[in-house]
Amino acid sequence: MPFSSAQLKVFLPPVLAVSNETTWWVALSGGLDSCVLLHSLATLNLPVKLHALHINHQISPNANSWQQHCADLCAQLNIPFTAVSVDVKNTGRGIEDAAREARYAVFTLHLTQNDYLLTAHHADDQTETMLLRLMRGTGPRGLAAMAQQRPLGAGTLHRPLLSFTRVELEAYAQANGLSWVNDESNSNDHYDRNYLRNQVMPLLRERWPSFANKWQQTADLCAANEALIDELAAQDLVLADFKTEFVGTSISLSYLEGLSSNRRNNLIRSWLRGQGLSTPEQQHIEQIERQVLAVRQDAETQVTWGDVSLRVYRQRVYALPLADLPLVPDVLPDFASVLELPSGFVLHFGFCEKHTKPLLKTDLSNLHCRFRQGGERCKPVGRGHSQTLKRLLQDYDVEPWLRESLPLIYSGDELVAVADLWICEGYQADAAGYCLKYERIPKASTP
Repeated sequence: MPFSSAQLKVFLPPVLAVSNETTWWVALSGGLDSCVLLHSLATLNLPVKLHALHINHQISPNANSWQQHCADLCAQLNIPFTAVSVDVKNTGRGIEDAAREARYAVFTLHLTQNDYLLTAHHADDQTETMLLRLMRGTGPRGLAAMAQQRPLGAGTLHRPLLSFTRVELEAYAQANGLSWVNDESNSNDHYDRNYLRNQVMPLLRERWPSFANKWQQTADLCAANEALIDELAAQDLVLADFKTEFVGTSISLSYLEGLSSNRRNNLIRSWLRGQGLSTPEQQHIEQIERQVLAVRQDAETQVTWGDVSLRVYRQRVYALPLADLPLVPDVLPDFASVLELPSGFVLHFGFCEKHTKPLLKTDLSNLHCRFRQGGERCKPVGRGHSQTLKRLLQDYDVEPWLRESLPLIYSGDELVAVADLWICEGYQADAAGYCLKYERIPKASTP
């Protein structure tokens, strides 16, 4: 269909419930597609705040001139403009992926609740994405390609141009006298997407002129199919007794074992995606089948990839973000009312007059923190006799991967408390005392 502002309006997010605090950020690269998107939005006089956001990747020698072009266009259209420079670091997956990660990190930072980020991905981009994913091996989720809308940070990413081809957008740009910048790297067929765009797509379009529309239909069908699969996974997650743990989350091993292989894998992938963790590839699925599902009860085992470790303990499977797992500190902290541990956790000593748990005496001398060395014993308040710390941690259901990093509180050479799990007999307060709270230090937000 010919592109126009009126046609664009059909594919925009609803504006009826927009508040004065809502902003529609427009990702403005300076290329044809984003210039057309911004210009056509400006002509609609929508009851929203438009704000153009340009990411300067500092890769091309022309990067600064592209930024200036975007600034000039926004000045002409009377639209607020923000440019952010990023440092793109290739971590092994290619400069394109690195640039995308840097770009979306900035987008996420700028979106607040109810905000939208509008990008100019169009029908040709969609078909290229489908081809790339086919070449890498994919299922319905991959063939759904780019969704028209999905959550992004605190807001929503929306792609209103997926039903329009680049040829249609270019016709609009020429009719409205728009100018745009051309990224010189687009002619470099070393990049897979450029090779498809420059060599493969013209041949497909010559043979099947309307193939992009047909492929979009395929993407829509795959997206609908994936939505049904997600609904099934959501039901399974509830039935699997999903729990948020001290570190990570867990589900029932026995429920997982009772599912078919395909349904089990679907649940695992959906569960991890919901926690913001990387999903397993086929080799990891095979390891999960062999190790996680075949181990004896209470055996310690793990399958690790990317940023996640999958472990089993007491008939539950745990998904543990590797970055959140505590390490045993090399240096012991000085005692304080808030004991910040090098492991990334903190133990609070709050003064309480009443508490449901025993309180630690406040008049103990030489309070300090240690960590397990082996052979420690203790008699928790209310227990009949003392036991080894190893046995007590098992009785208190402390996961094995958390035990070595638990802070042990000593008065001189006497063990008086273990994290916030228990107070040792003889060191509990008769009335007011310290109530202990052990927790992970909240991660600081990126400025």
